[in-house]
Amino acid sequence: MTPDAGPDPRGEPAAAAPELRAVGGIAVATPKGRLMGGPETDAFEAAVRGLLERGNRCLVVDLSAVEFMNSIGTGRLIALQVAYKDRGGLMRLAALNERLRYLFAQLSIWPLVFEVHETVDEAMAGFAGRRCPESG
Repeated sequence: MTPDAGPDPRGEPAAAAPELRAVGGIAVATPKGRLMGGPETDAFEAAVRGLLERGNRCLVVDLSAVEFMNSIGTGRLIALQVAYKDRGGLMRLAALNERLRYLFAQLSIWPLVFEVHETVDEAMAGFAGRRCPESG
């Protein structure tokens, strides 16, 4: 279920495509590398927006494979959070490293904007009792 990022029109190396998996109606997206507004960020955003367009309303973003992100990457996460909320969905974050925790705390977006969990399993358990339709 991992999309092929393909060649980047800006001539940059092909982006590491985010890993996507589903457990019931809960999607788990695992971006990789650095979310700094480049190809990795674009590939991640496109993959998540694709899930949303196909009807997914319960998403866990597993940040365990993200080395770092800047304000552009953070802004894209916030935009995706808003898109999920606008469609009656929920997006949760999991497995932030210490650098990301520090960044989110400094920007005052955690815990105000995002619900953050230590592990993907904990984030998924938070959807218990919520209707998470299978996306097609």
